[in-house]
This record gives sequence, C-alpha cells and structure tokens, in this order.
Amino acid sequence: MSETEMKLVVVGAGGRMGQTLIRTVHGMDGVRLHAAVERPGSPFIGRDAGELAGLGAVGIPVTNEPLAAFLHADGVLDFTAPAGTVEFAGLAAQARIVHVIGTTGCSADDEAKIRAAARHARIVKSGNMSLGVNLMGVLTEKAARALAPAHWDIEILEMHHKHKVDAPSGTALLLGEAAAKGRGIDLKDHSVRVRDGHTGARPQGTIGFATLRGGSVIGEHSVMLAGEGEMVTLSHSATDRSIFARGAVTAALWARDQKPGFYCMLDVLGLN
Repeated sequence: MSETEMKLVVVGAGGRMGQTLIRTVHGMDGVRLHAAVERPGSPFIGRDAGELAGLGAVGIPVTNEPLAAFLHADGVLDFTAPAGTVEFAGLAAQARIVHVIGTTGCSADDEAKIRAAARHARIVKSGNMSLGVNLMGVLTEKAARALAPAHWDIEILEMHHKHKVDAPSGTALLLGEAAAKGRGIDLKDHSVRVRDGHTGARPQGTIGFATLRGGSVIGEHSVMLAGEGEMVTLSHSATDRSIFARGAVTAALWARDQKPGFYCMLDVLGLN
C-alpha cells in the first residue's frame, strides 16, 4: 500500500453505483478505498464494503458517520441524492478535501450551497462522468453554433432504467446546456419539457426534451438537429456503470492537485 495513493470515501455504498465505485477504486492504480458510508438506518451498516460490492472482505466496515470518514481521507465519491450531496459538500469543505459529485436532480438552491462549499473543497460536479458524453457535449455546442435556429430544430432524447427518479436526466440537461451555450441562449427560457394535446407549431429556437423510462437501461442519449430535408444525430450509449465510476476516480485524482473551487468534467478532460 503506497503512501501516495489517494484515500477515497464512497458514499451511498450500498447502491448500484456505490458498489460499482467500490469495485472501481479497488481496481484502479493510485487510489485506495478509505471508507464506505451509508445513511443512518441502512441495513448495510457494519457490513464489509468489499463483500457488499462482491470483492470479498477488505476490512472496511460500512459506517453512517461521514464526517469521521472524511477527516482523514483525500476525497469522496458521491452519486447519491441532492439532500445528501449538499450535506456531504459541507463536510468536504470542513475537511478541505476533494468532492466528486455525480448526483443529478439538484435544485438551484442545492447548486448554490454546493458552490459555496467549493470555497474550501475541491468540487468536481457533472451530470455525466464519462469521456464519451462530455465529448458529445462539446460536439453538441459546436453543432448548435454552426446550424442556425431559423432552419434547425434541436431535440434531446434520453432513456434510463425504471428506477431513475429525476427527469430529464442530468446528462440530457448537460447536453441541453451545451446546445444553449452554442446558440447563446438561456436553456431554462428555451426548453420544452412536455408536449400534450393541441400544442400548435414548434416555437423557433426552442430545445425539446423527451424522457423514456423502462427496464434496466443504464443510459441512452441522442441530440437530434433537424433541418429541412436532413437531420444530424449525435448519440451515446452507456452499457456499463463502470464508465461513470472510472470517470469519477479520474476526476478525483485530477482535483487533488487543484486549488479549492468548483470544476466540471470538461476541466478534468482539458476540453473547457
């Protein structure tokens, strides 16, 4: 065990993504699992984190005390829920460590609290941690800038498993923000989330979202730019949650050497 290895805490350790993070940290160079955290009352409290993730015993019991876990760690990996993420951001700020956030569905108030914590923590937050999706965001921005709204309409289609609780997905919103940036507009003033009944003609310059849910789909996203007589489609398909986990660990390693602040995956990948 190297002293230079980054000591990482996985919060939400019992969830699908938490277990994936534990396995990924175990298998990547330069990092090691320092602690695993679950909410109070979780049936996973006290269980060995490695056994929980299917690795076999690693000697790290799951705890419900995040601050104690953070104090001697270098970073925390967080794909939980908005309320938990806000709490963890405050604790990461107290501990002066890295906080990588893959949580989606945060409100404007949640975002403000997370950014406030970035005065002392090194926070990397993204609606999607994969290299492919972030590259797709860059391409979406360039396409939206090149194709005039008078002649090209933008629609974003996403599908996820039936257990996902927020819609549109964080990735769809990331892509929507990229399209809006390309067009120099504010997404919240130009997005269309629901169509039902007699809607009338499509307003020029809007960015539409369509949300599908079902089965065990990990993540499917398409940005469609529809013109007269032609259409350009950018697509990304996630077939394994480990792509998000590897991205999160890569972000943690990158942020370790940065000043306190709020960053995104484009910063990590040098695409900003």
